[in-house]
Amino acid sequence: MPPKELKTYTLAEMKDKYIGKIGTQERDEYEYELRMDVLGKMIKAVRQERNLTQEELGRLVGVQKSQISKLESSANSATIDTIIKVFKALKAEIHFNVKLEDKFIRLT
Repeated sequence: MPPKELKTYTLAEMKDKYIGKIGTQERDEYEYELRMDVLGKMIKAVRQERNLTQEELGRLVGVQKSQISKLESSANSATIDTIIKVFKALKAEIHFNVKLEDKFIRLT
């Protein structure tokens, strides 16, 4: 008896099935959390590349070390203003894209 062929699924199909379809609240929350997690990891990587401690970066930005730590573990609690200040202190560019009815607006 030949082995049974396994059905394969794309990542998008798995997200649709287990998290929710695009446009649902569950899917939007998942995608937002994922982006904030990636943003936090990017901040940590750039900080380490610049050979700065969390405390040193905090002083440059004007916040406590604990806020930098929280930001790196998840950027959820940070304001856009704080995120921009962090990237400026790291001498790194950050760009925001806003999509309005099939048109992208770039914010830098």
